[in-house]
Amino acid sequence: MGCVHGKCCSKYPSSSDGDSDHHREMRPYINKHILTQRSLELVPVPSHNFNLQYSILTQHGYYPDTVERENQDSFCVKIQVQGNPNVHFFGVFDGHGQYGAQCSNFVKDRLVEILSNDPTLLDDPLKAYTSAFLATNSELHDSEIDDTMSGTTAITVLVVGDTLYVANVGDSRAVIARKDGNQILAEDLSQDQTPFRKDEYDRVKLCGARVLSVDQVEGLKDPNIQNWGDEESQGGDPPRLWVPNGMYPGTAFTRSVGDGTAEKIGVIAVPEVSIVKLTPDHQFFVVASDGVFEFLRSQIVVNMAAAYTDPRDACAAIAGESYKLWLENENRTDDITIIIVQIKDLSNMGAGATDSGIDYRPMIMRSVKGTHDVSSVSESETYASVRSGLSDIQQSCQHSISMNRSAAIVVPSPMRQRPLQLVGHSSYGCGLA
Repeated sequence: MGCVHGKCCSKYPSSSDGDSDHHREMRPYINKHILTQRSLELVPVPSHNFNLQYSILTQHGYYPDTVERENQDSFCVKIQVQGNPNVHFFGVFDGHGQYGAQCSNFVKDRLVEILSNDPTLLDDPLKAYTSAFLATNSELHDSEIDDTMSGTTAITVLVVGDTLYVANVGDSRAVIARKDGNQILAEDLSQDQTPFRKDEYDRVKLCGARVLSVDQVEGLKDPNIQNWGDEESQGGDPPRLWVPNGMYPGTAFTRSVGDGTAEKIGVIAVPEVSIVKLTPDHQFFVVASDGVFEFLRSQIVVNMAAAYTDPRDACAAIAGESYKLWLENENRTDDITIIIVQIKDLSNMGAGATDSGIDYRPMIMRSVKGTHDVSSVSESETYASVRSGLSDIQQSCQHSISMNRSAAIVVPSPMRQRPLQLVGHSSYGCGLA
């Protein structure tokens, strides 16, 4: 989902076959083998003696009305944040609006730079994460990029030893796979921030937002009915945010970076941070833009990823299935970006590693070192401290991953004369996806 200038307020037709559960009963994926010939990277975490093996894929979306539209997704992988071999960063950024690509790339660069230069990062990851998001948002507002009606969502995972800190702004998603007997279960590491959530709905309403679907805005449905069901069953006309006396910006999310106009009606850049302690039962985690999750539930994505030993093949299979479902349900596809990170060789390391629960930290929470308590910090206090402490950081992303590959064909659109291809750069790190 997005805003009125991107993947947003157009009416979405229903599935051509009328089967709303088509994607829930898909055929087994084990026989679907797609080689991407992309780089496979292995990163050690020496403090806990395990490895992370990962691959990344991005697929340009197909928009029939704007065929030359650029990919607005970007991604960032930074290994050894602050030179620490046990700290690694993975992020996917989904831009939207006229200048969505510029916003996405600006945020993916600055966010990890600010984190990398925060001396409190390892002492207080929650506060550092929140400060970095707010600082990046402020810098984007002050940049040459017009983010009045453009911005980006962000889903990021910071690996610190055997602990994941997952910071989310928007409706992209991270999910982890946990082995439970003979099953592999999907556990969401983030919660989509949309008006479907009552807490987010109430918050933006207090900020003056009108929350209406496109049909309600156009007078086709009663605007006084403020009940849209749930995100999975609702379909293609979700509730959106509008200014009190206008038909904009129409965002289908309640948090983002940028979006200066939407910010005035409650769309904030404050991340929700979840924390999970890794155990030997955790198999891999997925970080992906909402182009993946629009028609694929988290469990389906995990099932597909688990069917492949090589994350390169898993990325290609998931992207291909997502692309195909977009074309079956819409006259376009979204940009699709996915990172799959396998957790290899992690063993039991004591009682402290047995807690696999995911701790969602709402709004801004500050951890108190050495205890299990948290104390609240107001958004205004944190924002003020961030603004006063901003500095010009010129350090670029240091880690660049070599890629010797050819581009892989995913699913060609029947409406185009040439097949769509995956991006294939000579190097990437915190680079354009």
